[in-house]
Amino acid sequence: MEAVMSKGEVAYYPVGSLADFPLHLGKVVKLGSGGTEIAIFRLDERTLYALENRTGHQKGGPLAEGLVSGEYVYCPLRDCKISLVTGEVQLPDTGQVETFPLCLEGDVVLVGIEQNG
Repeated sequence: MEAVMSKGEVAYYPVGSLADFPLHLGKVVKLGSGGTEIAIFRLDERTLYALENRTGHQKGGPLAEGLVSGEYVYCPLRDCKISLVTGEVQLPDTGQVETFPLCLEGDVVLVGIEQNG
């Protein structure tokens, strides 16, 4: 898959149209040669967030299967609360989930991947 645009050190790849991402549910897309799994969450008409599809604890459950509430998603395995904005696992739990930049070009959703070198 080829990037359609770059901003600095980040290359953006198309992953679908807005209509492909249902409201308040996670959807998995795969990017890169290693097939990085990214969970994309759509909160309203044009607000989306992208996080690694792995929860912040050792067992690493599928984050896309979590329950969305406001700007948080709840881990489907341990019910820990994770910020969709920052990827930070909320207290009393700890951890961090990688986040990815998103942008919209019309109705096309683009996910940014940092380029190495």
